[in-house]
Amino acid sequence: MSPAALYRQPLRGLAYMAVAILLFSAMDAAAKWLTTGYSVVEIALFSRLLSPFLSLGVALHQGGIGTLRTRHPGWHLARATANGVTLVTFFAALIYLPLADTVAITFVSPLIMCALAVPLLKERVGPRRWIAIVIGFAGVLVITQPSGVGFGLGAALALAAALGSAFEIILTRRMSGTESSHSILFWSSSLMILAFGSVVPFAWTTPVPADWPAIAVLALSGSCAQFGLVQAFRYGEVSMLAPLEYSALIWATLFGYLFWGDLPTPTVLGGVAIIVASSAYVAHREARAKGQATAPTRDLI
Repeated sequence: MSPAALYRQPLRGLAYMAVAILLFSAMDAAAKWLTTGYSVVEIALFSRLLSPFLSLGVALHQGGIGTLRTRHPGWHLARATANGVTLVTFFAALIYLPLADTVAITFVSPLIMCALAVPLLKERVGPRRWIAIVIGFAGVLVITQPSGVGFGLGAALALAAALGSAFEIILTRRMSGTESSHSILFWSSSLMILAFGSVVPFAWTTPVPADWPAIAVLALSGSCAQFGLVQAFRYGEVSMLAPLEYSALIWATLFGYLFWGDLPTPTVLGGVAIIVASSAYVAHREARAKGQATAPTRDLI
C-alpha cells in the first residue's frame, strides 16, 4: 500500500490515537507515583525498557529483522533526542506539579509545532496565527496561578516537555512515510536506553517489591503507547488527530483524583480553555491556508 493510501484510513488513525493517549496517561500516572523514590532518569529508562522487544516481535511478524533497516539514522537520533528530553522534563515536572496541571501545560505543544513550522518546514504563519499562539501561551500563565508561586520550575519543565513533544511529532510525521512504525520505535527506544543506561548507574535506586506493579505499568504502557502514536500518524492527518490529545486531561484528572485526591481548579480549566481555543483557531487557519495553497501570491494568515 502506498504512503498516500495509508493516510486515507482516518478511523484506524483515530483508534490508535485514542488508545495511545490512554496508555500515555497511565504511564504518566505510574511515573508520578515513582517520582517519590526514584530518579527521573531511572523512571525514563523503565518506560522504554520493553520497546525494543516489542519492535522485534512486530518485525518478525511483518517480514523479519531486515524490516528494521533504516536509511535515515540521523532522523532516528533526532527523534530519540526529542523523545528523551520530553520524558525527562515531563517526569521532573511531575515532582513539582499535580498530574492534571502538568498535562494541561503540555497542551501548548500544537502551538509550538505551528511556530516551529516556520524554520523547520518553511511554512508561512501569518499575524493572526501568531496572535493565537501568544494567547495560547497566556493560557499557560493562567494555569500556573493556582499554586500561588506563579511560573516556577515545574511549569518551565512542563513547557520544555511540550517543546520536545512538538519536535518529536514533527519528526514522526515526516518519518512515517518512509520508515516502518516498528523501525521508528526500535531505533528511538534503543538509543534512549543507551543514553539513559549510561547515566542511571549514578542515580540508581534498587526497586522494592511494592513498586514493581507501577514499574510494570510504566514499561508496558510506555512502549505500547509509542507504537500506537507512530501508527496513528501513519494512518491519520495531524489536524484530525491533534484534538484527541485533549482527552489526556480527562484521564489525568481521573488518575490524579484516584491516587492523590487532586482535582484541577477552575483557574486551571480556564487556562486549558484558552489553550484549546487558541489551538483550534490555529488549526482552522492552517486548514484554510492549505486549501488556498494553489494561490501562491496570496499572503496566507
